[in-house]
Amino acid sequence: MQTKFLAFLRISEEAVEMEHELVELQKHISSQGILVQDLMTGLCRELEEWKQSNGDNHGPQQDPEISELQDPLPSERDDEKMIFLEHIDVLLAEHRVEEALEALDAEERNSPDLKGSGDTSLGEVSQYKCAFLKRKAMLEDQLVQIFEQPSVSVKEMKAALSALIKLGKGPSAHQLLLKSNNLRLQRSIEVLLPSCYVCPKTFSATLSKLVFSTISLTTKESASIFGDNPIYTNRIVQWAEWEIEYFVRLVKENAPSSETVSALRAASICVQASLNYCSMLESQGLKLSKLLLVLLRPYIEEVLELNFRRARRLLFDLVELDESLLVSPHFVSSLSAFGTSSESILADSGMRFMCIVEDILEQLTPLAITHFGGNILSRVSHLFDTYMDALIKALPSPSDDDNLTELKEVIPFRAETDSEQLAILGIAFTILDELLPNAVMIIWKRQNESNEQKSGPPEDVPSPNTTTDLKDWRRHLQPSFDKLKDHFCRQYVLNFIYSREGKTRLNARIYLTEDGKDLYWDSDSLPSLPFQALFARLQQLATVAGDVLLGKDKLQKILLARLTETVVMWLSDEQEFWGVFEDDSIPIQPVGLQQLILDMHFTVEIARFAGYPSRHVHQIASAIIARAIRTFSARGIDPQSALPEDEWFVETAKSAINKLLSVESGSETYEVDEDHIILPDEIVTDSDYSASSLSSVESFESFASASMGELDSPMFTDPEN
Repeated sequence: MQTKFLAFLRISEEAVEMEHELVELQKHISSQGILVQDLMTGLCRELEEWKQSNGDNHGPQQDPEISELQDPLPSERDDEKMIFLEHIDVLLAEHRVEEALEALDAEERNSPDLKGSGDTSLGEVSQYKCAFLKRKAMLEDQLVQIFEQPSVSVKEMKAALSALIKLGKGPSAHQLLLKSNNLRLQRSIEVLLPSCYVCPKTFSATLSKLVFSTISLTTKESASIFGDNPIYTNRIVQWAEWEIEYFVRLVKENAPSSETVSALRAASICVQASLNYCSMLESQGLKLSKLLLVLLRPYIEEVLELNFRRARRLLFDLVELDESLLVSPHFVSSLSAFGTSSESILADSGMRFMCIVEDILEQLTPLAITHFGGNILSRVSHLFDTYMDALIKALPSPSDDDNLTELKEVIPFRAETDSEQLAILGIAFTILDELLPNAVMIIWKRQNESNEQKSGPPEDVPSPNTTTDLKDWRRHLQPSFDKLKDHFCRQYVLNFIYSREGKTRLNARIYLTEDGKDLYWDSDSLPSLPFQALFARLQQLATVAGDVLLGKDKLQKILLARLTETVVMWLSDEQEFWGVFEDDSIPIQPVGLQQLILDMHFTVEIARFAGYPSRHVHQIASAIIARAIRTFSARGIDPQSALPEDEWFVETAKSAINKLLSVESGSETYEVDEDHIILPDEIVTDSDYSASSLSSVESFESFASASMGELDSPMFTDPEN
């Protein structure tokens, strides 16, 4: 550097000497010009005298060149112009641009020849004007050279631009300003680019600061030098748009790999920083937020898409998560209850899901959420749907249930027992109802706090209604969990209805009996054995659920209600069941109709007894009763004479529940062997459903937190209502 500095000093001294030599040469040229002019003037006078002495007055026959010499500019005016031009030449040679500018400006204002008027001919004016404009162009070139010098100061730069404006070169001066600031920005970016590999997450923020500060500075300089002229204002806007396009292209080219979490963080920071700068530029009349978002949107969406693809792979990979993904203690405390013994893989999968989602959400900045929050929530929903589908695959599946989404990735675990299956539901429900909404709300709350600290988002860029968006998003999560819940209930009910051999326990033949004894006169009327067994199975499940789903009373009641609903739905849709009653060759009795109606009322009371009055269960049961009455009426059974009042069925159903519970709580052991409910082989129908494994739990206790006092005043509201 010292050697280069000495060389620079030597070159500077040589340049000064050369400049002095040029000045001397210019002076010499000027003096020679004066001599030539004097010679021409003297020659003209001698020719005039010679012409007069010889009496040669035939003007039309003169040589044109001699005529031009004989009719020159008036001597005084000619001398003044020559002196002025020589003065300008000296000023230009000495680089005294300000004095040259003032002299040219004064001459242009005062000289009639330069204004296009005067007593001399057009050719003479044109000669002087050409010489004047030539020197004006020389001054312009000197000003441009001054402006383009790398070491020029801001003061000198502004002075040069102002001089160009006075010369009438405003558009050129403005273009020089834009070009100069663009070159300055390019040099700054070249210095910054190597840091994109060292600090990939903050590179975009630093780059946006460089670009937008340059735009701001250029806008201020343009306003101070050129004023509010719309022509220059439009050029600034166009130039700023070009710079933003270049900025976005640089961000894409130098960003980390789009599928990495670093890329998501860098993209979020880029949105935050650049939109903040756009908001600042609005005070200067530049509205660039819309353009920036349009240019950034494809890049942000690509990063989000690839990050959520990576999240899906991580969700089903058995490899350990990155150490940077710290498991939140809240996740552990909420999901570890479902991770005892064999269910630990399931609990780990829930924690893995929440860690992955939280890691993605943590990368987001407030403005990234404001403008891309809907896209992010949609992708979180899709990831949740994928996880629910995987949990469905972990449950026992009926052979005809082929409409489930086929997944290449599945959780390497099969839930066989009731406790394992309920653990799956508990994990899914905990994530749906607590962990996932809380994780999103924490991040979205930061956005609200950030917006409150500022005056608001940039103009023309609407801010979404966060509360409404989150409510809609939570509603969109529900069907995926309902799919898991319905699959569990369906396979559980089918496991109850069909035996291991595929024979049905719930067959219409149980309502065909030769005993014509009316139930109304039987004080010990009970539901049929399959429905007593259903009550026992639901009690078993309630006991297991009380242990596995401890503290999840809402989920327990939803499951119990859905199970009873699934039973009556199956019964209402099973045409083989109704075909028995419609067969004229099979005799039917009024007591069969009474027993079927009692079973339906008993099923409704089971749901009410569980503290979950499902209107849907009641509606389906009512439809079954109405169909049974129509079917039996068509076979000659008079409902008016065969059926007691509705109140009798309701009270009998409630009494049956009390009797079954009292037997269980007493010294006797009341059990219904499900495998012996099946009627003789000749009246059993086959089914297309394959057998599922039976529960290994054999506890017969009442529903959790249920009592007979709750029958008339249910405590839970059906979500379907």
